[in-house]
Amino acid sequence: MSEINSSDTYKSISKPSTGIYKELGSKFLSFAFPVSSEEEIKDLLAEIRKSHFDARHHCYAYRLGATGELWRANDDGEPSSSGGKPILGQLLSYGLSDMLIIVVRYFGGTKLGVPGLIRAYRSAAADSIENGEVIEKIAGDDVTFTFGYLQMNDVMKLIREFAPLVKEQNFDNLCRMKVNIRLRDKQRFIDALSATDGVSLEEY
Repeated sequence: MSEINSSDTYKSISKPSTGIYKELGSKFLSFAFPVSSEEEIKDLLAEIRKSHFDARHHCYAYRLGATGELWRANDDGEPSSSGGKPILGQLLSYGLSDMLIIVVRYFGGTKLGVPGLIRAYRSAAADSIENGEVIEKIAGDDVTFTFGYLQMNDVMKLIREFAPLVKEQNFDNLCRMKVNIRLRDKQRFIDALSATDGVSLEEY
C-alpha cells in the first residue's frame, strides 16, 4: 500500500495469530503481531527468540505507520533476501501495516535452496495472515497543546466535536493534552485550537 486512501484508513490485524509451513523435514512457524512501535517489536522478538531458543533461524519483517513508512526485513543468517524479504512481501501484498511477522525455522536436515526458502518463508507468513483477523485502522497524527484552566470549557468542546484519542492529559494551572487526531480532521482541529484564546500548540 503506497498511500493513504481517500478515507484515510489502512489495514492491520486485531490480535496475534500463527501459521506453519513444512517442507522436507523443516518446520517454519510463523507469528504475526499487531504492533505500534519499534520498542514493542524488540520486546516481541526477544520473547520469540527466548521461547524458541533451539530454532535455527528467526527471520522477520515489519511495517509501521499508515503508509508503512517504517519497515525492516531481517534474514537472521539465511541467504540474502531469502527470509525477511518474502515475509515483507506478504505484508505488502496484503496491504498491511502496524504489523510484525516472525518466522522461526527448525531445520529438518535437508537444505531447501534459496527458491525453497523463499517459498517456505512466504507461505508461513501468508498462513499467519490468513489465520488472523484483518481490520481497518484510522490514520492519525499526534497533536500536543497547552491551555489555561479558564479555557477548559472551550477546549473540551473541541474535544467532544472532533473526538480525538486522548493519549495524555494533565489539568493544573497550566493544562496540557496530547491527542491523536484523524488525518482528515487534523488541519481543522489545529485551526480551531489556534483560534481559541489561551491555547498554545507544542507539536503537530
